[in-house]
Amino acid sequence: MEEEKPGLVVGKIYLIPTALGDNAPLEVLPISVKGTIERIDHYIVENEKTARRFIKRVCPNKSQPDLHLQSLNKYTDPEEIPSFLDPCIHGFDIGVLSEAGCPGIADPGADVVRVAHEKRIQVVPLVGPSSILMAMMSSGMNGQNFAFNGYLPIDNAERKKMMKGLERLSRDKGQSQIFMETPYRNNKLVKELLKTLQKPTRLCIACDITLPTEFISTKSVHEWSEIELDLDKRPTIYIIQA
Repeated sequence: MEEEKPGLVVGKIYLIPTALGDNAPLEVLPISVKGTIERIDHYIVENEKTARRFIKRVCPNKSQPDLHLQSLNKYTDPEEIPSFLDPCIHGFDIGVLSEAGCPGIADPGADVVRVAHEKRIQVVPLVGPSSILMAMMSSGMNGQNFAFNGYLPIDNAERKKMMKGLERLSRDKGQSQIFMETPYRNNKLVKELLKTLQKPTRLCIACDITLPTEFISTKSVHEWSEIELDLDKRPTIYIIQA
């Protein structure tokens, strides 16, 4: 194993969770997050505008002109990512901020973390809300064996095929299957789930987690089919168990 050079001071990468919605950040985040943000000026973020707003809400007195932000999203050239970590090489810590929840989970921050490990930069995850885990915790489904599947395909035929495949996998392995959807497509997804899945299959719908409008319920597909539900533009996690 290659030894570190004596006296070399390298910054760390801090994975800083954000709130899941427009509530007061310190209602759902530990005070340690505030302390970390207070002392870090270098950040890698999904969206600069929302990141600055979040930082200001957590630390109102922090100087915004002193912040150095790099944007990491679907438009970022992967070859640029290693240079985002240059401040660490010069001894500065870097904070990674997601748009909502925990960086690196269904989030482009994972690309930064991969490069950090390649460069032997220490990665420090901070405690914060994860809608995926909080939905799983409150679903009453198998928390010993579960899988997160991200977004289902947009194509109708492929989406239906994947729904049936996840249901079959859940039944065969006893595994809870977790997925999500773009909020404005929620109502369409629910209709498709109720038409495609078998009636006894259990479905958890976890919406607006940590917000005042939070709604989490697990019922059979048959029971859901008798309920009118409007999830339009509300962040939602879905879990099925056959």
